Amino acid sequence: MKPSPHVHRFMAAAMLAAGGLPHAGVANVALAQADYPTRPIRIVVAYPPGGSNDFLARLFGPKLTDIFGKQVVVDNRGGGNTIIGTDLVAKAPPDGYTLLLAGSSSIAISQIYRNVPFDVIKDFTPIAGIARSEFMLVVHPGLPVTTVRELIDLAKKKPGELNYATSSTGGPTHLGPLYFEMLAGIKMQQVPYKGGGPAMTDLVGGQVQLAFANPSGAVPMVKSGRLRGIAITGDKRLEVLPQLPTFTESGLPGLVLRNWYAIAAPANPPKTVVDKLSAATQKISAMPDVRAAISRQGLDSFTAGATEMAQIRKEDMAITGKLIKAANIKSLE
Repeated sequence: MKPSPHVHRFMAAAMLAAGGLPHAGVANVALAQADYPTRPIRIVVAYPPGGSNDFLARLFGPKLTDIFGKQVVVDNRGGGNTIIGTDLVAKAPPDGYTLLLAGSSSIAISQIYRNVPFDVIKDFTPIAGIARSEFMLVVHPGLPVTTVRELIDLAKKKPGELNYATSSTGGPTHLGPLYFEMLAGIKMQQVPYKGGGPAMTDLVGGQVQLAFANPSGAVPMVKSGRLRGIAITGDKRLEVLPQLPTFTESGLPGLVLRNWYAIAAPANPPKTVVDKLSAATQKISAMPDVRAAISRQGLDSFTAGATEMAQIRKEDMAITGKLIKAANIKSLE
């Protein structure tokens, strides 16, 4: 694998400082990697505060601080349909000090938008998977439906009148409704938001009628009665909301939306840094209090190393591409 320009510059500076001796410069670089981290680490969340990515970053950040003895800060950079924050990380030095709380939505966004300023595969190195989930179909209590069948019947009576909130165009909260429309033979209107937090706020307030929401934000709202749960994608019910049926149980089989969350870095960081970050992240994922916190949000704990996440990412590129084509999603600027 070809080293990045950042690595070349770092090595050149180290050699000059050592009087031009290559072996001394390489030794300095190796020592710097072995001592990682020596300063604060930033985890960028490409969404506003309040969504599942933000929750996970703030759950893992303090734990990484404890392990490394260096401050790990969360930096919310929402906007541009996650492209702003993601691009910031893509262009950061690959030294392990700027990381991304990545989600599977980046896979779809990279295939839908024509002018994305980064390559989601080539410009990022996966560090470790930390959680995964399916999605809940939730509606505002004012919408007169309690089942999937009732929602389909209402949508057919009012074609194009029902609207749904999405946290990003092209992500799972957008693909879910499009897939639902295709399977059910209905048509609804998308209302895009910059993140899951703002989308849930307007859904609870009645500005929009329904959403395919991440359980981390939807479960508390359903339990409190501020939203009504209709169904869950995937093949099993949620432990924290066992009364919520799957779409298959509701008479609409085949609706699956695999969603994952992972820590990622700019492409080609030093292997020593990847190994340290991956080992620390997987250690945190195995902690009982972390697993319990993730479960309470309606997510599943997920422990995967860098190699496994790279393979999952590759598989999802193919799966998402087929779904985008089947749902007839057009390329966006």
